[in-house]
Amino acid sequence: MSLSKIEIITGMSKLSNLKAALSKAGVRGMTVMQVLGCGVEKGTREYEVDEASEMELLPKQQINIIVETEHIKEIVEMVKQELYTGHIGDGKIFVYGIDNVIRVRTGDEGVDAL
Repeated sequence: MSLSKIEIITGMSKLSNLKAALSKAGVRGMTVMQVLGCGVEKGTREYEVDEASEMELLPKQQINIIVETEHIKEIVEMVKQELYTGHIGDGKIFVYGIDNVIRVRTGDEGVDAL
């Protein structure tokens, strides 16, 4: 069975609801990091009139989860619905293939390591 990594970058206020939704979807673990970043708007906030000439890095959260590849579509759709506001800063979702996962304590590999 193949595995995939979903990397979600979104605003700081989204974690609680997203975590609850991922738990309901059967995701068994996640890693969350506080990061700084900006997208094509260069960190311009929606209420600002002019686009910034220099990038401004805004506080974001990066959420990483590893799931069975067959569940990618449903999880990504759920994440999109959970994060969507229609405003600048809703976030980005990246999906990567994973060759293997190894649980150090037991030596379990693949889905068993999740």
